[in-house]
Amino acid sequence: MNSTRETLYKVVEVSPVTEESLQSALNDRAREGWGFESIHFVTREGSHRPALAYLFFVRRAPARKRTRT
Repeated sequence: MNSTRETLYKVVEVSPVTEESLQSALNDRAREGWGFESIHFVTREGSHRPALAYLFFVRRAPARKRTRT
């Protein structure tokens, strides 16, 4: 039997977007074992300041046994 590991993804929405809120979200997920993948900012028309941010995290799922079919 082979064991396989899946990639798991987590998306976190952050609003309001501040240095503290982003730092807190990043540190919280890092403590949970998630690795930072990317960040995407959403702005409103006429504003350069992000209205919200989406943080993307990734990690490997625990190995599970693959059954033969």
